[in-house]
Amino acid sequence: MPIQEAEKYPTDNQSYNGSFKVEETVIDDYMEDDAQSTTNEFGHGSGSFLTGYFNVTCVVAGTGTLGLPHAFALGGWLGILIMLLSYVMAMYSGVVLIRCLYAKPGQRLHDYKAIGTAAFGWPGYAVASFLHWLNLFGCPALYLVLASGNLHYLLQGTSGALDVKAWTCIIGAILLIPSLVAKTLKEITSLAAVGAVCTMIAVFIVLIQSPIDRSHAIEPVVTDSVIWTGFPSALATIAFSYGGNNTYPHVEHALKKPHQWKWAIIAGLSTCTALYFLTAIPGYHSYGRGTESPIYNSLKSEVAKKISMIVMTIHVILAIPIYTTSFSLEFEKWTNFTDERLGRFKAWVARAIIRTCTMGVLVILAIFIPYFDDFMGLIGALSNCGLVFLLPILCYLKLTGVRNKPWYELAFCALTLFLGIIGCVFGTIDAIKALIHDFTSN
Repeated sequence: MPIQEAEKYPTDNQSYNGSFKVEETVIDDYMEDDAQSTTNEFGHGSGSFLTGYFNVTCVVAGTGTLGLPHAFALGGWLGILIMLLSYVMAMYSGVVLIRCLYAKPGQRLHDYKAIGTAAFGWPGYAVASFLHWLNLFGCPALYLVLASGNLHYLLQGTSGALDVKAWTCIIGAILLIPSLVAKTLKEITSLAAVGAVCTMIAVFIVLIQSPIDRSHAIEPVVTDSVIWTGFPSALATIAFSYGGNNTYPHVEHALKKPHQWKWAIIAGLSTCTALYFLTAIPGYHSYGRGTESPIYNSLKSEVAKKISMIVMTIHVILAIPIYTTSFSLEFEKWTNFTDERLGRFKAWVARAIIRTCTMGVLVILAIFIPYFDDFMGLIGALSNCGLVFLLPILCYLKLTGVRNKPWYELAFCALTLFLGIIGCVFGTIDAIKALIHDFTSN
């Protein structure tokens, strides 16, 4: 759809006054227009539906899968309801987040920070930037913590034994290769696909081994229906499991047909949720209050544990370039380090410097915050609750209006905001207390 044809779509306010208000159905038509998808008016890439599906699945279904049984141990079987709500809310927020990118007909906002700015000005930019950078650096740093710890455990007692810090530096150096070679997210789709398969393997290992462990348990396994005191921490961990919103604008931009985004995110999050239930329910049922995070630490079979650690290590290592590439794309956009401006070689050198510095920061974070469980709780509470449950809803209502929404959609938005606030505030407090205990006890 040519830009000049955007005028055929009526808006609530024909003269734009900075509100970006536009009817929801207009946004749907705008995003689903086949001409728009074909002409790539906003410079979209050439990725297919599978590009979006595998990127969403690989980013979302990772370490969160490993922590969900422990989340049930914190909140009890109430976690099933929390997870179902989070699943629906995550799908909704992922769809409306992309709608916000097209809130002004004829233009496409670039990223999460631009959405926050368009909705709330500088305060929106500040909040979105803080949560965005915390997530973009916190999640891959967490993945480095997990991968380096796994390699240290798997190779201890062998000639390849190294300490956790050494493995962190080695992994960071190796990951510079795909970061320097790949220009956009489309080039690393194959990595995302392998990572998604690795997660599925780990899930089925837990699904098979955990009931076997319960059948051979000497002491009875104790589970709880509801643990209200652990509700915020459980919600924060589940929120972490559905994180990935800040990479969605780049994933959608890599699609040749942007209207396929909503199907990609629905399929991706549905796959993730199925994997989550296959891990969380048998895991908590088999180990109860003693369920550990990551879940494979609870497995009694050393073979099953090691296989799970190997495939999840592969997964998180392959997921890191998705985060680093997303950050690099935004920084390159901000600094205008493009092929057109600098030339192909100079632009590549600029990207190489940016991505090398990014990896260096991640390695430093992973070395100095080596507490997987509590670190994940902090990122989930402070960053993901804001990015998944709060900001997309607030920005969407501000940019597209409130009065044009049906009452049931507004009620759903209110419930999403309520749970997001609980998880963000109380989950952050619990995670900070746990991290303080970690540092002071060692």
